[in-house]
Amino acid sequence: MHFRSALYSLGLLAAAAFVNAAPVKVARQSGIPKMVVAHHIVGLTAAFTVDDWTSDIQLAQANGIDGFALNVGNDPFTNTQAQNAYQAAEQLNSNFKMFFSLDMSSFPCSTADDATKIRDLVSQFATRPAQLQVDGKAFVSTFAGESCNFGHANDVPGGWRSEFTQHPELAGKIHFVPSFFADPSTFSTFTGVMDGTFAFNSGWPLSLSAAQAPQLLPGVDLNNVDAAGEAALQKIIGNFDQDNQAISGLANVQGSAHTYMAAAAPWFFTHFGADTFNKNFIFDGDEHLWVSRWETLIANRDQVDLVEVVTWNDFGESHYIGPNNHGQLPPGSEAWVNGFDHQGWLDITNYFATQFKTGQAPAITKDQLVMWARPHPKNATPNDPVGAPKDFQLFQDKLWAVVLATADGSLTLATSDTTSQTFQVKAGVNKFSLALSPGGFMHGTLTRNGQTTIDLKPDNYTFNPNPPAFNYNAFVASATSQ
Repeated sequence: MHFRSALYSLGLLAAAAFVNAAPVKVARQSGIPKMVVAHHIVGLTAAFTVDDWTSDIQLAQANGIDGFALNVGNDPFTNTQAQNAYQAAEQLNSNFKMFFSLDMSSFPCSTADDATKIRDLVSQFATRPAQLQVDGKAFVSTFAGESCNFGHANDVPGGWRSEFTQHPELAGKIHFVPSFFADPSTFSTFTGVMDGTFAFNSGWPLSLSAAQAPQLLPGVDLNNVDAAGEAALQKIIGNFDQDNQAISGLANVQGSAHTYMAAAAPWFFTHFGADTFNKNFIFDGDEHLWVSRWETLIANRDQVDLVEVVTWNDFGESHYIGPNNHGQLPPGSEAWVNGFDHQGWLDITNYFATQFKTGQAPAITKDQLVMWARPHPKNATPNDPVGAPKDFQLFQDKLWAVVLATADGSLTLATSDTTSQTFQVKAGVNKFSLALSPGGFMHGTLTRNGQTTIDLKPDNYTFNPNPPAFNYNAFVASATSQ
């Protein structure tokens, strides 16, 4: 399994924060419909049965997700679990698709022989009924791979071209849409390799860090964000800048097939010490990132072929929207994952996924309320040997709420007995926030015509001012009207 290293998440910001490029219209791949898929970490499924995969597929499909990008690495159970996943999808016969996201931070890739393993894996499943196909070719992606030369010294594109995409075993048989963490201006060198690109990091505002905040957000006090500050943050969080850069780079790849796959992510926090995976940082997920990002993708849907949800089950980095019902977590992450279910975000995914795919907002037939918040103040000082995560200063101590409303109404949010506010709700999508109260709770009440339609107050949430350890994961609660 991959535990994304600080190298990819932080060290490659030069690629992610490349000078903003104007949108470039590129030829879209006609053989692929608009789809929403979810990144599924196979490395956390060692004990999965076919029934486990069936459960995940059914839950995903019920919420507007059309397939899984199977993140596979150099694990002894990779083939077994890939077989289980494909078998589950094929037995359901519900048109749910699978494809590999080859984790090149896990697979070795320094010699020509190293390519044999990933070629064999792709070939084994390329013609399976559940395999996502584009014009009769198996869709294949990656996580990383921008440093893989497969024995072709100083020639990464040549290595991929000779040992993978144009190798006699795969030539003409795959549609390759990798996520290379590289400057998009270099994409032209990958002609004959890339049929498209997946911007894995595009779901997060990577340009925003605590160090850069004074330049990007002049005059904004992140400890007390006013309306002007919110407006400034909303221009950064969930925007299309990284997508524009990737699309511009892709336009310089020779050929007519330019598939662009964008990412949608709800959150990011990881807290592994130097004695384990040595990752301890956050990306800013405030200002309703999950919803704001979807709204951006919908507004730019003519430039996006697929959306990949990042992720279904990457618990160690806190950006999961699927259930943790199998008890398989990266060692140590239990401290910030257990008790922090994220399926409230999944509950509203179908609305946005459907709108992305069809161009039309679906009818809202039941009210939905989703609320989320961190479990302690951002400036808390627990006795935690790992230390505070990098960039924690970006977070706001707020309760975030989203209402999908069937009609106009009102929402009252409360975070203590003395801290509350009532907001006017309009039919459709509504986003609200309220300052959290130390020692307080989260409570949302949706009313219409004098009647309460939703009353949500999770009894297992407290905004604890004195936590035993740092935990910047999100506690997510949701409810739907009867």
